Formats: sequence, C-alpha cells, structure tokens
Amino acid sequence: MQHIGSGLGRFLAGTAFVAACLLTWLASAEPLTAGETYASHAIAMHGEPKYGPEFSHFDYVNPDAPKGGHAQLAAIGTFDTLNPYILKGVAANGLGLAFETLMTSSDDEAFTEYGLIAGRIEMPADRSWVIFTLRPEARWHDGTPITVADVIFSFEALTTKGNPFYRVYYGDVQTVEDLGDHRVKFTFKGAENRELPLIMGQLAVISKAYYEARPFDKTSLEPPFASGPYRVEAVEPGRAITYRRVADYWGADLAVTRGRHNFETIRFDYYRDGTVAVEAFKAHAFDFWQENTSKVWATAYSGPQFESGLAIREEISNELPTGMQGFVFNTRRAMFADARVREAIGYAFDFEWTNRNLFYGAYTRTRSYFSNSELASSGLPGAAELALLAPYRDQLPEAVFTEEYAPPASDGSGNNRRNLRHAGRLLDSAGWVIEEGKRVNAESGAPLSFEFLIVSPAFERIIAPLVRGLKRLGIESRIRVVDTSQYQNRIDSFDFDVVVNTFRQSLSPGNEQREFWGSAVAGVQGSRNLIGIEDPVVDALIETVVAAPDREGLIAATRALDRVLLWRHFVVPQWHVRVFRIVYWNKFGRPAISPKYALGFTDTWWVDPDKARALEAGAESLKGQ
Repeated sequence: MQHIGSGLGRFLAGTAFVAACLLTWLASAEPLTAGETYASHAIAMHGEPKYGPEFSHFDYVNPDAPKGGHAQLAAIGTFDTLNPYILKGVAANGLGLAFETLMTSSDDEAFTEYGLIAGRIEMPADRSWVIFTLRPEARWHDGTPITVADVIFSFEALTTKGNPFYRVYYGDVQTVEDLGDHRVKFTFKGAENRELPLIMGQLAVISKAYYEARPFDKTSLEPPFASGPYRVEAVEPGRAITYRRVADYWGADLAVTRGRHNFETIRFDYYRDGTVAVEAFKAHAFDFWQENTSKVWATAYSGPQFESGLAIREEISNELPTGMQGFVFNTRRAMFADARVREAIGYAFDFEWTNRNLFYGAYTRTRSYFSNSELASSGLPGAAELALLAPYRDQLPEAVFTEEYAPPASDGSGNNRRNLRHAGRLLDSAGWVIEEGKRVNAESGAPLSFEFLIVSPAFERIIAPLVRGLKRLGIESRIRVVDTSQYQNRIDSFDFDVVVNTFRQSLSPGNEQREFWGSAVAGVQGSRNLIGIEDPVVDALIETVVAAPDREGLIAATRALDRVLLWRHFVVPQWHVRVFRIVYWNKFGRPAISPKYALGFTDTWWVDPDKARALEAGAESLKGQ
C-alpha cells in the first residue's frame, strides 16, 4: 500500500492528506468467517486496529495543544496549479491541508485506517466489496453537505481524468453504487486483494457541483473548493501560497483531530534552490526546514542564532521504510536494455569514497527497495521465498538463488580500479568494446553516451566523480540541470537517460507496486514506472504481493520481488539515513511522543506563545551584535 498523501508523488504536492475520525461503532475482535460482515470504525490491513471505538486522540498528539500562530515554510522551485490530482502542471505545496479522504491512516501503525468523511466501514470476510457510510455532518467549506454523489464523482474523475496513477491504483474496482442513507458501495473484481477496502478509504473526495462547472483535468490557480481543516487564503503564482485554518471546520471535534491542525496560518515561500533557502532560513525568513543534504547539515547550521538557542538543529529518529533512492536507468533506451551495461555503470560509482569525502560519513548504502524494514531481502532466500521464485528459475539470474545481493564496494581511497576493471569486462561481454579510447557498440559502432538529468544543482558534485569514472571506461556522460517544470515534463514523458529518483515504500506494499514496476503502465506517460520495466516475472510477483493473505505471506512476497528487482540492476542504489534532520526557530511546541512513521510538523506541532515572545526578543538582541 502506498500511503497516498504522504509526500510520495509529485501529483500529490509532497504533503499528507489531512484527515480525522470519530469512532462510535463497535469493532470486530475476531476473524471473520464466510458469510459474516465486518462493521466498524476502523480497518487494519492485518490484525486489529490499535485504537478502539472509544479512544479520545492519537498517542502522538497533545490533545490540549493551543491553536493559533503562524508557520512560515519554504519550498523549492515553483508551482502553476492548485489541483494536485492531475498530470498537468506542478502542484503547490500543502494542498493536502485543504482536501480530505474517506478515511485516514494513523502514523504509529503499519497500515490502519480510521473514519474521516466516512465514519463507518463494512466488508465481508473475503473483502470482495466495501461499504462506507458518510458522516451526515461532513461539510464542504461553504457548509453544503458532502454526499455519496460527490464520492462517486470523485472516483470517476480521478480514474478518467486524473493522474494515470489512479487508473492503476483503483483499477480493481468493478462497480460503485449509491445505496442510500449516506452509504456507498465499491465492488471489486475477482482477484484476491486484501488491501482494496483500505485503498478505497484513501479516495480523495472532491465536489461534484464545483468540478462539473470547471474542467477537472486543467491546471488552475483558483483556490480549490474543499472540506479540510485549512483553506487557501492567498496565492502569489509561482512564488507563495498561504493557508488559513477553517474556523468552522466540520471535523474539528472528531477524535483524531484533537491536538492536530494547530497553526492559524501556514505559508510556503518558494526559493530557487536549497542553497538560497538555507541562507534565508538563517536570516529567519522562514521558521522550519528539513535538511536532506549531508554537507549542508554538517557545515551550514552554526552561528549565534544556534549558539543562543534561538534556532535549533536536531535529529529525530523514525521507523519509516527508506525505500530505494538511486540512479535510475530508462530501459526504453536501447543502450540500457542489457542488464550487464546497467550493472557495469554501478561498478563505476564509488559510494565509499563519496560517503567519506562528500557526505561526512552520514549515510548507509541502500541494499533493498524496502530498506529499513522487515520487508527487505537479505542473505539467501528462505523457504517461503524459494517457493515463490522457483517457478521462474529459468527466467531469472542464477544469483537470485545463490547469492546475497550487495552493491559494489571499494576501500574508499578513491582508487576504484578493481571495480572499473570488472565493469570493463561486463561491457565487453555485452558487446560494448573500446575503439580509439571510446566505448562503442561492436556491431553498429554507436558510442555509449548518455545524460544525467537532474533538477537539483546540489547533485552535480555527487555525479561528477561518477562521470570521471565512466570516462575511464570510455563512456561519455553529461550532467544536465533543468528547472522544475521542464524536469517534470521530461519525467512524465520518459524523456531522459538517467535520473535520480526515490521509490518510496510503506510498511504494507500493495497496488502501488503495479505503478512502480508493472508492464501495463510502462508505456503510460506520467506513470511511476520510470524504468520502463516489462517483465512477466516482476508482474507475477507484484500480484503475489497484492494477494498476500497475511503478514507473513506479504513479507515473503515482498522479499522475493525485492531480490528480482535488485538482480535486474534497474538502478544503481544510493544511500539512506534513518533520521529526520531538521532546523527550526525556537517558537514551537511538539508532543512528547513522536509518531513512528511521520515527522508531523504541520500536523501535530504548535506555536508556543511564551517561546514565540522569547524568540522575538532574542532576535532583536541579535540584530545589535
């Protein structure tokens, strides 16, 4: 399961969908048998929900957090639309603060959803359908009720006019019915898929009346008509967007809204790049920043504002799966069709030297598409994995069964000749030979030459040593930096050779794996199958993940899929870190317990009035120094 709205995907604007729930129905405590129906306030992918029907708030919030104050934030690049659900345009940050879904996930469980717009969920033992009962009190910002007609319209608009992701993600829905009494039923196709009720709980609900009068599939800077705890207050196209807390928000008294949505206003200012943003933060142009560059983290955040405690530099541990960040090959390009070429390029990347000299030793090498979780493969396949992989043995590299995957390693000295020699042998075996110092195709004479397409200039210093290593192999490679809009357009149309991308994963993978690796979307522009994978073994293993009957089966299926993806060498794995690295001006309070699987800044932090006054006084004193 991909947690939609968790910041995973450009079309969701990099922010979480804001949600809440009121728990008033009894939960089923025993497993269902055939013919029985589950009716409850919540649903877990496996097992039972952590929070029972009478809980008052999530453990990771402060139910008495004060409301008010302003949070000034930063974003990079630009934006040209306030519709986060379509392929066109670059959506503004924070739009999830305005929109809502049928249900919402907690941030301290692997995958459990609680009612939001829908307060009640019903389903049979085989999860072949699901019924949501909408809360009669659920309202749009103008006070009109949210209806079943809105839900059905939302499903149809997203799957026909929305980002192509939705067509795949909701592709197993066979029918949608209005049952009356605020009830809507989704019936699924025959294939077993236990997460489908939860997937439908993630459905973003948009207004039928509003979008029937406007083209849903066009970019727009008109403040959206929505139902969430914030509304768009002001827009400076491409430069800034401001949200204000809705004073009469319909869900303000729901159990899981208690202690959340505490800022009165939230503003995102856009900066050209991270370097400019860091300097702006240090000048207190905005309040909070999550740092993703190790060099900047190690060197930039010092000075009187930090020494005095007016600004805070902090690492917060988390248990989020880190997924796979890597150099991603576009296998639609003929030069990357052979896995030996992709593997050879991996041998030219010297992570150990890079980590020591560029990253201050901050990172761990990624070895799995599901790293930092129990879903990651390791060692040799166990019995359960072998049972899944064995039918495809003649279609897979033998290493899948006989070796533990590990990316190439060096001694970190910068002398990477051993790995480069191995890379040369791989290229020779793939028919790319050296002629006059250049690596060319033995049959056509075409040179092996490609481009790294990036949007962040910070990556130039990281790619440059790889470019030098590739040159020693006779490969000509280039770095091209483009702006946000051009980058997104080229990604959507698969117009690239190699990019840096992160395939983010949840603790409960499922339908979204089809969108990452499935053959059916390899040719669909805007899909997340950037690699262009068309592999029947991968397709079959994806369906095994989707149909896993229990947690143990899901783990085995995910590990098997992981092994195949790794040994196909679709990416050159990069690195990960298991903490949130943040800096903020010391005016905030936050709950004593941090959520396991989220940072929660805009969701659970608040402005502390005493700290805000002290910060204002301290900042004035710093000006005189």
